Amino acid sequence: MPPPRPDTAPTPDGPAVTIQAVLFDLTGVLTSSPWPALEASAGGDLELLTGPYHEDTDHPWHRLERGEITLEEWLLAVTALAEEQGRTLDLSPMRTLLDDLTVHEDVVEHVAGLRADGYRTALVTNNVREGASTWRAKLPVDDLFDVVVDSSAVGMRKPDPAIFTHTLDLLGGVAPERAVFLDDVESNLAGARRAGLHTILVGDPPADALRALDTLLGRRAGTGV
Repeated sequence: MPPPRPDTAPTPDGPAVTIQAVLFDLTGVLTSSPWPALEASAGGDLELLTGPYHEDTDHPWHRLERGEITLEEWLLAVTALAEEQGRTLDLSPMRTLLDDLTVHEDVVEHVAGLRADGYRTALVTNNVREGASTWRAKLPVDDLFDVVVDSSAVGMRKPDPAIFTHTLDLLGGVAPERAVFLDDVESNLAGARRAGLHTILVGDPPADALRALDTLLGRRAGTGV
């Protein structure tokens, strides 16, 4: 890999910033969002299924994403929580959740261009151990990213600032002010900002976020300049 480029770009507050590393979320950024399937399974009560997603707690979903319990153990735990509330969950929409995700090819091409230009790239995903082979098969992960941080493998999950610090350490000790993180969930971005990173919220479609990234980098899309 070539060394990171010494690009500088103005921040909204005025001073120039040197960005060396760009970190990306997986679902909702490189692929379509899983939230519609999760909401369908939750029957209108997403917090029952996933807990308060803007926090990092001991809810079964959070423990699942930190790799502390298996998918089967999560299923038993969340079913028990539903029964305590007199509810029955229909988790059938989740059976093909990862298989049904579509890849955002424009984001994939953007990541490839960034890495070719010398930026360090990382994937930071809240995920479950049982799904790793499925989502990895959708993307040329090793070609796109210098570092892949899966919450279920490292025992940390967004929005915990520690997962971002860990990622920057794996990237060779990049300073947080020289890194930017893209995610479709604002609370995850808040965790990255607490760790000192720049952040960009990704919408659907992600084109506006890619333009914002290039503006921060002082880069024209697809050109490396």
